[in-house]
Amino acid sequence: MTDTFRKPTLDKDLDKFAVMGEATGLINRGLVTPGIALVFIFLCAVIAAVFVTGQPGAVVIIAAATIGAYMALNIGANDVANNVGPAVGSQAMTLGVALAIAAVFESAGALIAGGDVVSTISKGIIDPVAVSDPNVFIAAMMAALVSAAMWIHLATWLSAPVSTTHSIVGGVMGAGIAAAGVDAVNWPTMGGIAASWVISPFLGGVIAAAFLAFIKSAIIYQDDKIAAARRWVPVLIAIMVGAFAAYLSIKGLKQVVQISFGAALLIGLAAAMLAWIAARPVIARQSQGLENRNQSLRKLFGLPLIFSAALLSFAHGANDVANAVGPLAAIVHTAELGEVAPKVVIPLWVMAVGAVGISVGLLLFGPKLIRMVGNQITKLNPMRAYCVALSAAITVIIASWLGLPVSSTHIAVGAVFGVGFFREWYTEKSSRRAEYVARHRINRADPVRRQEDQRRRKLVRRSHFLQIVAAWVITVPAAAVLSGVLFVILRAALA
Repeated sequence: MTDTFRKPTLDKDLDKFAVMGEATGLINRGLVTPGIALVFIFLCAVIAAVFVTGQPGAVVIIAAATIGAYMALNIGANDVANNVGPAVGSQAMTLGVALAIAAVFESAGALIAGGDVVSTISKGIIDPVAVSDPNVFIAAMMAALVSAAMWIHLATWLSAPVSTTHSIVGGVMGAGIAAAGVDAVNWPTMGGIAASWVISPFLGGVIAAAFLAFIKSAIIYQDDKIAAARRWVPVLIAIMVGAFAAYLSIKGLKQVVQISFGAALLIGLAAAMLAWIAARPVIARQSQGLENRNQSLRKLFGLPLIFSAALLSFAHGANDVANAVGPLAAIVHTAELGEVAPKVVIPLWVMAVGAVGISVGLLLFGPKLIRMVGNQITKLNPMRAYCVALSAAITVIIASWLGLPVSSTHIAVGAVFGVGFFREWYTEKSSRRAEYVARHRINRADPVRRQEDQRRRKLVRRSHFLQIVAAWVITVPAAAVLSGVLFVILRAALA
């Protein structure tokens, strides 16, 4: 009888093989994305070799193209998540759709409206005279690229969305100090960049919270939510369309056509009026038959969020591709001509490296940060995500008007923080909400305990908040220190 219950040796061996096969599959799955990334970097090096072989400094240019490709991958992995994260977290679109939209519009923004002329000394933070020697300049730009890419890579691994602009600025500053001393740094410019650490998230958070407060007051806590939505959602859509029209006029299309700030505002106003006229019948039709509850309202904000994700991605590609390819273009120009120029033209193949690299990095590594921004900081629904997206556009417009340097990453994540912290305050302090809940509560036998439980809830994860803020604070100094060390190593190697 015992033999009938004994597992045959062949079956046990087959089970072992099956387990080994599953384990091997899991390991291989984890190696696919880094493998594709390495293939992309290698292809960029090959493309660079095709364009520059036989020219002066070809080896340096190929090495710089490899580093620039690595930088572009990291920008896609980290920075782009802010554009689509809220829409994904609110379930207005799936992760796959968000990745596809962001990849297409990031590339389009970079190739259609990306900067064709960039300053070789990023943001004017280093005196050009201090690094006028071509070899010193090339070493400084390569050190800045490598340090910024490594820091963004580390931040992505730690699930901390950081500013690409601040990373490259820190890298340029560190290499400049290592090359020419502390006096080479334009400290007033650095002061403005440091101020943006506070200005960007604060403005983003305040504007997002203000719009959420309006939505709660004018729509959510109205007895007839659907009627209120018919009245106000077209207005909110018009504000979003107008803000994005002005935003793209100021930032996204500045390399295609120069538009003054006043003209951009007029374009935004005209777009808002047209959007309001078009949205009223659409919202009226969508709201027919909807139940008088918050879940029904979310359906009315889905389509605007998809458009906002696409437009934010386009503007990001138009503006931030220079962070990946600006130093690379400067290295190419300097290596080919043997001189440091205040401005350089970005070759098309260099722009393509940045545009495609950002999209590839997003597709391969972007989901991690998208989930962080969309789900893990605070819970988002379409109405809250709408406030985040609208805040990003309006904050950039205000900053451009005031002449303030701001980070799109800090704005978007600050808006997410603002929405979460406002909800905490509103849940505990709002008399309007308390009156509405008192009128509509179902279980009247135990209302106090339930309200007290809600007041104690923390709607923003403090661990993520502290982790992200810490990453923001140390981005510039960390990139600067790393860049300074790398510059010393590169100078020794090239000497």
